Amino acid sequence: MRGWKTRWRRSQLEAMQRDYLPGWYATRARRRLLAGAVAFALATFWVNAVVTWVTPGAGAGWADGGASWADVVLWAAILVVYLPSVTLLNVATRGVTALAERDLDERQVSERLRAVGITHRIMTGILVALFAATLAVSLYHGRGYSVPGVALLMLAIALFMTHFVLPLIVSGWRLPDPPPDDD
Repeated sequence: MRGWKTRWRRSQLEAMQRDYLPGWYATRARRRLLAGAVAFALATFWVNAVVTWVTPGAGAGWADGGASWADVVLWAAILVVYLPSVTLLNVATRGVTALAERDLDERQVSERLRAVGITHRIMTGILVALFAATLAVSLYHGRGYSVPGVALLMLAIALFMTHFVLPLIVSGWRLPDPPPDDD
């Protein structure tokens, strides 16, 4: 059982050291564009949750229409933007947030800690905003109001993905350009 873990760790290390499409993340402006694309995909997760919540017939079957078609379109947009952007941003940051700490040097560990600290403050703000929104909706609609289960699932997915990917976005956004060559 230990063999597959070692192979997986080694393959992750090798993948983070390869340069896939280096022109896409060679400069700070392009890395920030990639971080913005990942942030856009995260925002689409949240939009998907809201659309599922407010669309009549949320959770209805395919034949009934409901939020199902909107979900499919939004999930397709998420996957088209999210997967390549996260992959390239992970390679651009050399796996600062993806690799195990023992595989990082001191500079990368300090960058990871800095990104996690910033992310912690952002996530605290998001959780406070969710609490305030939940309180406002419950006060406005009264005790008889209930949120559809599918909307709660989509909100949980959006919250999980935000928590999971936000350190990568912060690392990619903060990553400086490498020093120029001394020729």
